[in-house]
Amino acid sequence: MVDHAPRENVNQVVDNGKGESSEEESGQGQSGEGGGGPEGGGRGYELPLLLFGGFRTLIDRLHARLATEGHPDLRPAHGFAMQAIGARGATASEIGRRLGVSKQAAGKTVDRLLALGYAERADDPSDARRKLVHLTPRGCAALARSAAIFDELRAEWAAALGADRVRDLEAALRNVVPAETAFRLDATSWLGAP
Repeated sequence: MVDHAPRENVNQVVDNGKGESSEEESGQGQSGEGGGGPEGGGRGYELPLLLFGGFRTLIDRLHARLATEGHPDLRPAHGFAMQAIGARGATASEIGRRLGVSKQAAGKTVDRLLALGYAERADDPSDARRKLVHLTPRGCAALARSAAIFDELRAEWAAALGADRVRDLEAALRNVVPAETAFRLDATSWLGAP
């Protein structure tokens, strides 16, 4: 929803809270500590946006670092696809299933990884009709470097927020995120095609 009225924004998700707001909109004067929500603190829509903002910040910083380290064409969707390929390789259908996208969409991402030198196709030794996609040494190196950079970024968060707070945040998220969805690769299926 877009509001073209001057100085007003009826779309709360887009409003960054930096504009003028009434006392009631800012949460002052409402019941509950901190205002804003039934348990205090922010409004319901803020939690997913802040979690996504944290995710986006980490991913953007990762890719900025990867770009300076010889991987300027690597994109977040490529990382999801390389994880879906895995250590043993996978067919385009398997990659699509793991990512929650069509075989054709997975094939386009695989083609890009092939062109960039992160993956290669080979015959499946157990079935000559199938082609497996494997990571190349460059693909494996990019994933290993990504893991190391994520460790460094986590350490930066721990330095900024405190190690205990970061551990508490991770523990709290483990408590509310179902185990079967904690490490799903199919985020691209609801954020857009890879």
